[in-house]
Amino acid sequence: MELEQAIRTRRTHKAYAAEPVETAILDELFELARWAPNHHLTNPWRFRVLGPQALERLKAATEDPIAAAKFDRAPTLVVVSATQTGDALQDEEDVLAAGAAAFIVLLAAHGRGLAGYWRTPAVLRAPAGAAAVGVPAGERVIGLLHLGHPRQEPRVPERAPVADVATYLD
Repeated sequence: MELEQAIRTRRTHKAYAAEPVETAILDELFELARWAPNHHLTNPWRFRVLGPQALERLKAATEDPIAAAKFDRAPTLVVVSATQTGDALQDEEDVLAAGAAAFIVLLAAHGRGLAGYWRTPAVLRAPAGAAAVGVPAGERVIGLLHLGHPRQEPRVPERAPVADVATYLD
């Protein structure tokens, strides 16, 4: 798949087939994500693939049963976090770099025919939720990636024209 086609056709999916993404494919996605830009080459991204026990711990840490049920949408869940140093500028850059790495995972998954969904569930911003999935105090969770084989094609959303989002300054 060509890069521009991948960018224009990647969508958020919420309906997946039951089979999980193979470990070898996940490793390929994470290897590509390592090439995300990051200031001072800090490599701040961390990926945690949730197995059955980690998923149950996360559900138990979630107080809202409706929110907990959303974890069952996809067969493969990946928590993405960024290491933090305590330096405000470096921490901000590292969160943004980890966000770029997360998007690379989604885009590369799409290029392999997989579906993805980036969420930021409240439970992962709470200490109990982060602890449930092994995120230490020195990291900031930036998202939960749902990955799997698509069961349906989502609609194509409207996008704002370039003139509405870009300004050229002199």
